[in-house]
Amino acid sequence: MITREKKQSIVENLVEKLQSAKGIYFVDFTKITVEEINKIRREFKSKNSTFKVAKNTLILRALAQVGGYELPERRLFGQTAMILAYDDAVAPAKIIKDFYEKEQKLELKAAFIEGQYFDGKDLKVIASLPSRADLVAGILGSLNSPISGIIGSINAVMRDVASLIEEVAKKQNAA
Repeated sequence: MITREKKQSIVENLVEKLQSAKGIYFVDFTKITVEEINKIRREFKSKNSTFKVAKNTLILRALAQVGGYELPERRLFGQTAMILAYDDAVAPAKIIKDFYEKEQKLELKAAFIEGQYFDGKDLKVIASLPSRADLVAGILGSLNSPISGIIGSINAVMRDVASLIEEVAKKQNAA
């Protein structure tokens, strides 16, 4: 039995982690072996994410203290692990999806990405979302496209002027 002080310490730790998380995933890890958990923890860690296991009541208490997360209690049942993403909010979804497709384990119960709630059925949708880095690259590429188009047009005009001058010079030399 966990003491009240220990529970309070766990909740405080969870609150601290939740406050800095950009993505929060709740998964059922019932069917996973310890070896698989260790492997998946390393994968999450490589994406700057944390795999935390806690009692459902303590998770709900921590979410209530942080505020802004309306998670239906029915979503938290059985054994629950939380994956907290700190850099790329979508990266854990891709890991969960890949692991689920290979092993039929680690089932998504619910998720919050940048404050937006997703049900467990939305795993494929979440995993298909572009990462923050992909979005930034796309925006920068879009901004860069008009500039490179203008530069290409200027270069084409310069090339045309240069060839026109070259043709005039050839005609003057021939005459």
